[in-house]
Amino acid sequence: MPRLKQLGRRQTVKDPDWTFLSNYAHVLVCLAENPEARLRDVAERVGITERSTQRLITHLDEAGILTRVRHGRRNSYYIDTSAHLRHPIEESCTVGQLLKLVLSPARVRKLEANKEAFDEQHDSRQS
Repeated sequence: MPRLKQLGRRQTVKDPDWTFLSNYAHVLVCLAENPEARLRDVAERVGITERSTQRLITHLDEAGILTRVRHGRRNSYYIDTSAHLRHPIEESCTVGQLLKLVLSPARVRKLEANKEAFDEQHDSRQS
């Protein structure tokens, strides 16, 4: 049963049992804010298990929305902000547009620049 919060003399708001964004979006936002975050930290922030976080990141990686790069025992994540969302209702929107709803435009531009630099570095290694 939803909990009620007292806001003033007459106003009350129910704490939501659901959110508009999925756990995929929550994980993506966490990695956009901190591309070197540990699974444990992302899981705690989103409110899911580390195993679920790992599964969601694997799905995002397989879909080409993010790229995981191993650095010793840690990972860094590069987000493709130009990737389109997957459901037919929202496929005209990009990951970058979604992230701009939650993050500052400057942060999203930094993600785009990081991904471009990663792609250039990766392409030069393959040549």
